[in-house]
Amino acid sequence: MASPPPPPKLPIPGRRNILITSALPYVNNVPHLGNIIGCVLSADVFARYCRLRGYNAIYICGTDEYGTATETKALEEKCSPKEICDKYHVIHDEVYKWFDIKFDKFGRTSAPEQTEVCQAIFHKLMENKWLTENTMQQLYCDTCERFLADRLVEGKCPTEGCNYEAARGDQCENCSKLLNPTELIDPKCKVCKNAPRIRDTDHLFLELPLLSDKLVNYINNTSVAGMWSQNAIQATNAWLKEGLKQRCITRDLKWGVPVPHEKYKDKVFYVWFDAPIGYISITASYTPDWEKWWKDPDNVELFQFMGKDNVPFHTVMFPSTLLGTGENWTMMKTISVTEYLNYEAGKFSKSHGIGVFGNDAKTTNIPSEVWRYYLLMNRPEVSDTLFTWADLQAKLNSELLNNLGNFINRVLSFVAKPAGGGYDSIIPDAPNAESHPLTNALAEKTNKWVEQYLEAMEKVKLKQGLKSAMAISSDGNAYLQESQFWRLYKEDPATCAIVMKTSVGVVYLLSCLLEPFMPSFSREVLHQLNMSPDEDLSFCDDKGETAKAKRPWDFVSAGHKIGKPVPLFKELVRICILIEEIC
Repeated sequence: MASPPPPPKLPIPGRRNILITSALPYVNNVPHLGNIIGCVLSADVFARYCRLRGYNAIYICGTDEYGTATETKALEEKCSPKEICDKYHVIHDEVYKWFDIKFDKFGRTSAPEQTEVCQAIFHKLMENKWLTENTMQQLYCDTCERFLADRLVEGKCPTEGCNYEAARGDQCENCSKLLNPTELIDPKCKVCKNAPRIRDTDHLFLELPLLSDKLVNYINNTSVAGMWSQNAIQATNAWLKEGLKQRCITRDLKWGVPVPHEKYKDKVFYVWFDAPIGYISITASYTPDWEKWWKDPDNVELFQFMGKDNVPFHTVMFPSTLLGTGENWTMMKTISVTEYLNYEAGKFSKSHGIGVFGNDAKTTNIPSEVWRYYLLMNRPEVSDTLFTWADLQAKLNSELLNNLGNFINRVLSFVAKPAGGGYDSIIPDAPNAESHPLTNALAEKTNKWVEQYLEAMEKVKLKQGLKSAMAISSDGNAYLQESQFWRLYKEDPATCAIVMKTSVGVVYLLSCLLEPFMPSFSREVLHQLNMSPDEDLSFCDDKGETAKAKRPWDFVSAGHKIGKPVPLFKELVRICILIEEIC
């Protein structure tokens, strides 16, 4: 009989309470590796790190289900928008489960809570007079007899130097410039391929210019206090420099949150108005006490993860919306933004089916922990990075197999050997470990790497955190070689015991430090150590006290019996066959 789910977590007075979100993935397609590293995987790593530190953290995400993207996909697949959402929500959920993403709640923006929260925020904006009515020109297709929302239009990008032929009406996929459909050169209706005409239509607008003082004050204070990534600051400043303009928040669509206003009852909210509100509504579906997370800025820190194309909506649009309500919202403190992960010679593209998608990764039979490791080592934190199959093969074989896996297997296999050649799986005693110079030197190096790891992770520099942890493994291998433990076993048993007890401690430490990055690897290492992840997977308290208090030889007690060691990684040799299968 399955155990009941744990009760929802709520902020705890006196603790560090961290609310983590990642950009809600569009429900209209299978996520590719660029999507996965850009939002959900990066946020998962940070959430797992926070839990290890003893912080009271929740990770909220879900599928972004409303808007033109869904309507367009429904037209392609000849079904209703709801059927598209039901189908792809399951696909997304399965992909993230396979990648070992641990959400506290993975919800949907088509849930009733979204309508409730979104409409409540709208009413507050209306009361506070931050919304105005205006007439705008919009493309209308006479053949389809409908106004065309931004994603139902394609044409040439008007941006100088771009001229991409298949720019969408909301954004150019090539240069990332945000667009209005009427700006496109030679626009065409995506449904019937005919040229639409311009017609007037009334809409509601959020008065960003009037909110600019509140917004700029928030940005100036929080970007410093929250250590915003440089790409987030640059993208935000570009919007501010260009000058804030009224932003339309309604659309002539059927699939979306209905506008609760008599004049606009046939319209829905623009997806970029309602999608960020999804973070709040999904939290509301997680706990009825959602306001304890979202309306307590003094006790809750909000961390948000996304790709660079989503930045303005989270640093300008969403904060302006919350500020306009006049309520005491938990505003974003830290934003972690990735550049693009490119595929071989070009860009990942959902629309063109270029790249490796979540379900493709599963069919390769390469474990999810390897994919996680590769993506995080290639995380595009400050510039675009490149996925290549050859690099994946090299990193698995050299870094995971020959470095990390080799170190752990050498240590545990030697301890597991029967007496006369090993320790019969029992950790030996090493009462004078601190007197051994080589071991002391390793302990000092390990402490420095742990300090660098913690500093990097606190600043959401995930790639650097991973590199610091892997450096401990490299030092461990060098330590084994320099100590020549296989000779010490017979020639100097006391020193050999020090080396092996210390090395087992390093194995344990690696299982802790790498848990956020490769949780299934960590579980397996702890299994081989015969240690419980629920009780033993910790390496520092929430004050940051680390291995300074415990040297590596103190992590695992003498007399503890380990489990059965087995190799942790397999060599990847069939890379060409894999490429043929995927592509």
